[in-house]
Amino acid sequence: MTYAVKEIYATLQGEGLQAGRVAVFCRFTGCNLWNGLELARAAAICDFCDTDFVGTDGPGGGKFGEAAALARAVEAAWPGGAEGRFVVCTGGEPLMQLDAELIKALQARGFKVAVETNGTLQAPQGLDWVCVSPKAGSDLVQITGDELKFVYPQADFIPEQFEHLDFKYFLLQPLDGPDLKENTKKTIRYCLDHPQWRFSLQAHKVLGLP
Repeated sequence: MTYAVKEIYATLQGEGLQAGRVAVFCRFTGCNLWNGLELARAAAICDFCDTDFVGTDGPGGGKFGEAAALARAVEAAWPGGAEGRFVVCTGGEPLMQLDAELIKALQARGFKVAVETNGTLQAPQGLDWVCVSPKAGSDLVQITGDELKFVYPQADFIPEQFEHLDFKYFLLQPLDGPDLKENTKKTIRYCLDHPQWRFSLQAHKVLGLP
């Protein structure tokens, strides 16, 4: 399998339960909810995506002909030694490409492997951390994991419908954009009224991190 990757870089995880942790981000190209082109955003299933996942021209990006080659590129981006290695497979939609072979290749180099997915595709076995972020207008297939991170609010799409699912943590994150201030207030209010949900902040945007 050839893996198409937009970018590979080291940073601090900025959101969710792993916030503050040093991580290598491996951003795969492509998504099944939007083609990534601004002209098509308004018609996309997910029209609020805030990442560039088009092409392979980002730092560390490219096409990798085998899992071992991509795992070596991730290892080369890790800023420390052998301890605490953590890679976040993201996108776009990483589960269009992430497979068991790549997971094993990364783990063989000492990495804990996390995925951030919209949940419309089944995750392969062997992942160390699964974060699912459901999007309105899509069908949720991955109904188990470590954290369910709901971007709030979404029209005609409510957090309560996911509370029965088999996740360890439930997080609510304000929808970014021109209404961020008001959405943040709504998210805080919802968490106060529904303590099952934890507030999640995109700290990397506040800190100016990638």
